[in-house]
Amino acid sequence: MTDDRAAIPFAEPGHDHRACSGAVLKRAEALCAARGARLTDIRRKVLAALAADHAPAGAYDVIERLAEDGGRPPAPITVYRALDFLLAHGLAHRIESRNAYVACSHEHGEGEEGPTVFLICERCGAVGEAATADFAEALEALARASGFRPRSPVIEVSGECAHCRNAMREAS
Repeated sequence: MTDDRAAIPFAEPGHDHRACSGAVLKRAEALCAARGARLTDIRRKVLAALAADHAPAGAYDVIERLAEDGGRPPAPITVYRALDFLLAHGLAHRIESRNAYVACSHEHGEGEEGPTVFLICERCGAVGEAATADFAEALEALARASGFRPRSPVIEVSGECAHCRNAMREAS
């Protein structure tokens, strides 16, 4: 039993990224409205900076992206607070191995506790977010058999995305 998020975790090359990042912001607005949470201007800008690319961005990368608009860049603590809010509401994820963040590419179900799998391309830096029921069941069985209780089941897998592999094949 596989869920749709495992089907195509990476955006297709040449996709309409404005629509993609716009969908992230619309989903964030709807989720915050439903929860009574405030998606302030700075939180929206930080999320938009993360959604501007499928590669993870560190807090200082976000500050640089926000400064590109010509305005005064926000203080690091302001960006970290916005990131904390986005993480708490499932609107962004932290990529531990990169000490960076990505905008969440899908809506997590209420009470969803299965593992999130991040596929990280070592060539282009893109991050694909995926989850499968089969993987969740296997991880749960492994944890149960070893008497382990996972606190935050997040798996990061580094490798090469199909686009980069195909580009390498075409180049050779």
